[in-house]
Amino acid sequence: MSELRWHPILEEWVITATHRQDRTFLPPDDYCPLCPTQPGAFPTEVPSPDYQIVTFENKFPSLQHPAPKPAVQETELYKVRPADGICEVVCYTPRHGGTLTDASLEEMGNLIEVWTDRFRELGSKDFIDYVLIFENKGKDIGVTLTHPHGQIYAFPFIPPKIQRELDSALKHRNRTGRCLFCDIIDEELADSRRIVVENDSFVAMIPFFARYPYEVYVLSRAHHQSMLGFNEKECEDLAVILKAVLMKYDNLWGISQPYMMIMHQAPTDGRDYGYYHYHIEFHPPLRTKVKLKYLAGCESGAGSFINDTVAEEKAAELREAEPKTADNTFLREL
Repeated sequence: MSELRWHPILEEWVITATHRQDRTFLPPDDYCPLCPTQPGAFPTEVPSPDYQIVTFENKFPSLQHPAPKPAVQETELYKVRPADGICEVVCYTPRHGGTLTDASLEEMGNLIEVWTDRFRELGSKDFIDYVLIFENKGKDIGVTLTHPHGQIYAFPFIPPKIQRELDSALKHRNRTGRCLFCDIIDEELADSRRIVVENDSFVAMIPFFARYPYEVYVLSRAHHQSMLGFNEKECEDLAVILKAVLMKYDNLWGISQPYMMIMHQAPTDGRDYGYYHYHIEFHPPLRTKVKLKYLAGCESGAGSFINDTVAEEKAAELREAEPKTADNTFLREL
């Protein structure tokens, strides 16, 4: 069963997708469905014996097109609609081991090109209002497949968190005439204590208002609404700053840092969102090397986050995280 159910208290759609209970869960390394299909071996989701980057529709999608008819009848209070959308998997590499941190700058650049292409293609469909590109990394996040990969959800509605951002950005523009995110960049650069890394086109920071101890925002310096506005230089700089942030995460404690990476772009419903601003959010669940930041009663029940750390101190830790790779100069040159 797959359908959208309206939450009348929070006024947002909840995706109900019961078939996802049966999705593949942490298979052995030699039975990975995201690896290339080798001659004589079991067939995977990727029929080719090799690839650079590949995307395909999720075998266990939360949203699907065409969507099945809802299993329940709606009422005046409880609205129901088909879960019409598209869910894709993006395999970053044919290599089963490692993570996105291990990608070369060339591979990172190729991935940015793929992300842009999928955003353009999925966003052009008339039943899609929002395209969300994201990655869940690590068992602490609940990842069910360890092969390096991300996902893309193409929604028939604007997700609630994005809608809140749109609302606040529009209010700020109407009140000040300026972009909320541009003002955040200016204030963070002026303060400088929370900046993690920056280059000509992007700024990465643990923002003043961070809800997770090592939460990082990557914002474009230019006022873009989506990746579709990036020039070649900006795409190259995005590859560099993403690589830098990922390396800093892994070198903070010498472990492969789990995280949620979420790309925030303007909706694709055809309306004017010139007041919005492209950015990527990283939400790592660890507050120390061995302690999780749990979303307990206050966060999950009330929606009010409690951060047990100070953004200025955590940004300094990430800023000073040194690479442990053969190329020890990469981060120092930024």
